[in-house]
Amino acid sequence: MGEKSRSGGCCGWFLVLVILAVIVVAIVLVVKKRTDNSSDHPAPIPGPPGAVVHKYGDALKVAMQFFDIQKSGKLEDNKIPWRGNSGLKDGSEAKLDLTKGMYDAGDTMKFGFPMAFTATVLSWSILEYGDQMDTVGQLQPAQDNLRWITDYLVNAHPSENVLYIQESPFEMGNICLGPRIMFCLSQEVGDPEKDHKCWERPEAMTMERPLTQINTSSPGTEVAAETAAAMASASLVFKTSDSEYSSKLLKHAKQLFGFADKYRVSYSESIPEVQTYYNSTGYGDELLWAASWLFHATGDRTYLDYVTGENGKDFANWGSPTWFSWDNKLAGTQVLLSRLSFFGAKGVSDNSGLRGYRKTAEAVICGLLPGSPSATKSRTDGEILLHKLYFSINGQIDGLIWVSQWNALQHPVASAFLAALYSDYMLTTRTAKVSCSGKSYTPADIRKFVKSQADYVLGDNPMKMSYLVGYGDKYPQYVHHRGASIPADAKTGCTDGFKWLESTKPNPNVATGALVGGPFLNESYIDSRNNSMQAEPSTYNSAVLVGLLSSLVTTSSAVQSLS
Repeated sequence: MGEKSRSGGCCGWFLVLVILAVIVVAIVLVVKKRTDNSSDHPAPIPGPPGAVVHKYGDALKVAMQFFDIQKSGKLEDNKIPWRGNSGLKDGSEAKLDLTKGMYDAGDTMKFGFPMAFTATVLSWSILEYGDQMDTVGQLQPAQDNLRWITDYLVNAHPSENVLYIQESPFEMGNICLGPRIMFCLSQEVGDPEKDHKCWERPEAMTMERPLTQINTSSPGTEVAAETAAAMASASLVFKTSDSEYSSKLLKHAKQLFGFADKYRVSYSESIPEVQTYYNSTGYGDELLWAASWLFHATGDRTYLDYVTGENGKDFANWGSPTWFSWDNKLAGTQVLLSRLSFFGAKGVSDNSGLRGYRKTAEAVICGLLPGSPSATKSRTDGEILLHKLYFSINGQIDGLIWVSQWNALQHPVASAFLAALYSDYMLTTRTAKVSCSGKSYTPADIRKFVKSQADYVLGDNPMKMSYLVGYGDKYPQYVHHRGASIPADAKTGCTDGFKWLESTKPNPNVATGALVGGPFLNESYIDSRNNSMQAEPSTYNSAVLVGLLSSLVTTSSAVQSLS
């Protein structure tokens, strides 16, 4: 009995010593970090792309494949064995070729608003991190995927003040039949609710797919402006490789921006049916976003004056950080325009408007960094013991940025993408630190946050599961996705395909590259096909993820100019 007691006592003391050692190490790390933060010496400027971090390179290769899965139209060099041609009559009612583009999520809808945002972010990612993409062979696929969308957007803009923004199936005979079906907006033509009453592969669609448009009678400022941003940013991507196509994109971008700015009405007001799916909370951010991209694409000071003058005062919300998403582009605009403060531009002088964007971009970054006096509390707790111990001593909260239970991963991935850009701007211009209410952070500190969000997505989380389908050994098996859930050789119609939605078996097809919605606030995930809140992927999530992973594949100095 005595020996047992002494043995237990020794074990107890050993455990105490281990805990004390961990605390000492944590304190040393904190002191070292604070000492490092006090240094005014900027980090050296990185050169050409360095060594590849294979974890992120492999993840980028996986993520890029989801765009192939989402393609509509006649597929070229199809790499997805369970996908085939689909939507081959899209646009025929208007005598337009709208067969290309990408399906929005796990459905067979083409929503112009989030699709255009997908293109804009994909363009931005290529412009900033194309050399990193190229080190792992992903630059050409990224450009090809972008062009698949922009080809669609060009055709969806047949005249200066007309833009087709939505395609969806509906039951013949139910609504607004006639030779010009796309004009019957008041009778819910193209209501995506009809699409969500079907569970079928896009290759098997037999219903009519009517079109919804915006025009001078039914304007839609935010979707026109976002499409302008997509065209302008993509024109920069193709400027060298295909100058004629680049010029075409820029022409469409200018026309669409003029249309958006002249007819200022939210598309959610003009077309109330969209409120159920992609309701806009305002169009001011899209106008600033589009004008910013047009300035980068043209160098025309008119666009810069637009964003720094009265429109900036009206819409920029300087000093108030926001979340970057398909609906709100302000944080993205602030980081994009901060480029001009970091790198300068020909004929551009720093002014109060540009300083407002730079200051607000800093506020966005400060809000993301754990331990910052202005750090957001919108994040999960994190579950790793040593991390909890270290960050409790350091005054930080470790975890995933978490804003919404629907599509939870959108905000942390988008936030980390912006943070990666900002840290690279700082590093390349030898900006030593950013000050957050008196506390300083280096580019390395920001990059640490960026990695934490990416690593969480890739499996460093309490579920020990990758939220990127096809990456790692454990990832969701029941993705909410029509094409992935139905065997390629199955013969199904609109409604009898629901047996595959209800099936208890894992998806027969792997939706490789899909970024699912993500965890709840308690960091749990329910892998169920019926759980669209957590299990449904989207193209716009994939776009920001591609940007984030590209920033981490290797280190490289930021490009001085996007043009």
